[in-house]
Amino acid sequence: MGDIRGFLKFGRELPTRRPVPVRLRDWKEVYEPFEETTLVDQASRCMNCGIPFCNNGCPLGNIIPDWNDLVSKDRWREAIERLHATNNFPEFTGRLCPAPCEAACVLGINADPVTIKQVELTIIDRAWQNGWVPPLIAPVKTGKRVAIVGSGPAGLAAAQQLTRAGHDVVVYERADRVGGLMRYGIPNFKMEKRVLDRRLEQMRAEGTQFRVNANVGVNIAAAELDGYDAVVLAGGATVARDLPIAGRELNGIHQAMEYLPQANRLTEGDSVADQVRANGKRVVVIGGGDTGADCLGTAHRQGALSVHSFEIMARPDEQRDPVGNPWPSWPNIFRTASAHEEGGERWYAVTTTEFIGDGEGNLKGLRGHEVEMQLVQGRPSFVEVPGTAFELEADLVLLALGFTGPERGSMLEHLGVEVDSRGNVARNDAWRTSGDNVFCCGDMGRGQSLIVWAIAEGRSCAAAVDRHLMGDTLLPSPVEPNSVALR
Repeated sequence: MGDIRGFLKFGRELPTRRPVPVRLRDWKEVYEPFEETTLVDQASRCMNCGIPFCNNGCPLGNIIPDWNDLVSKDRWREAIERLHATNNFPEFTGRLCPAPCEAACVLGINADPVTIKQVELTIIDRAWQNGWVPPLIAPVKTGKRVAIVGSGPAGLAAAQQLTRAGHDVVVYERADRVGGLMRYGIPNFKMEKRVLDRRLEQMRAEGTQFRVNANVGVNIAAAELDGYDAVVLAGGATVARDLPIAGRELNGIHQAMEYLPQANRLTEGDSVADQVRANGKRVVVIGGGDTGADCLGTAHRQGALSVHSFEIMARPDEQRDPVGNPWPSWPNIFRTASAHEEGGERWYAVTTTEFIGDGEGNLKGLRGHEVEMQLVQGRPSFVEVPGTAFELEADLVLLALGFTGPERGSMLEHLGVEVDSRGNVARNDAWRTSGDNVFCCGDMGRGQSLIVWAIAEGRSCAAAVDRHLMGDTLLPSPVEPNSVALR
């Protein structure tokens, strides 16, 4: 450990966010640069615990105490090697992961945890600046061909691992650019797309091939996948949960993933016909998670007149409940994203019951009421609180209610792939589906989850594919699939 008293000498510090009036004028990442000396002090807070629970808290199994120690000793080149040993894309997780590792930090039992996520991000950003992230070319080619459907974090992780193992890998992406939700679902103020593009250039240099505008089963025949030795399904859970209430058909109600990609396309320099915009409008975002916050920040930058965010759950406490929500479990506490700092009202324990039209097919408001959680016939249910009904004017409603699973269609049918009771692609404990030589990783098999889980599943699935093709593998496998019994 860098300093045996570091956790006593230094408090937790994070980068400051740019002033709200400044950052609302652009789409750049919200954080100011972080002083390297301060970052080193933060790394020295790591106690090098005898049992590092942070390792277990991270699905990738990142060897966090090691690279904290290396940073505190100014050994950055070794730190990035240790970090890349377990994580293909620390520049993604360092920006987008909610950091379950920090929730599991032993220091967090009675103090603020180590700023693990910021140390990780600084290591990889410094590595890119110094040219320490070269392409890693496989010394021997196997002659085996692998198709990966989907270019989100799971698909990219599987592709990079299999390419480095010597296989010929082709990634199919139905959009016009590679990256999945990282490209068109994550706003630039959370991750500028230059971060994604530089990693993709490394992957291309290593030999991974990308095919865009390639929607397998639609404009690409599903039979094309039959020519590969293995197929990896990594298309994500992209079927958005809807809100089928009265007035849902009105103009002005949109899914978050209709809205956010359009804003991202503009930052890419594209023109968007009939763009859904929030400028001058009274906006309601239904759903209080990360996607809802992304909609909130986007609406602010577009000049919304007002924004309300609805969350059906009650407002969490400021501190974790040591009995019902003890360390090292993920703390269910009140959090403020950068978008929440920028304005708007957050309403908790409310539900929407009806959308109101203007008589010409356009949205003009909504009705709802407060709810509380109760046991109804032994099951937790949201029950109306009497006397709390309300109406709220709205010109634009954005549904950010999560996702119910992967899209079904001719591709899954052609491959003979079954789905489980939750609507996800069914797979066994070797990442294999019911289709011949077809594997699955990420949200497509797991259900909606975190980016760090997607990368971990992509790495583990790649190891399974490599073992299937070659009889053995040296690729790491950090996690086991949440498998189901296949017929």
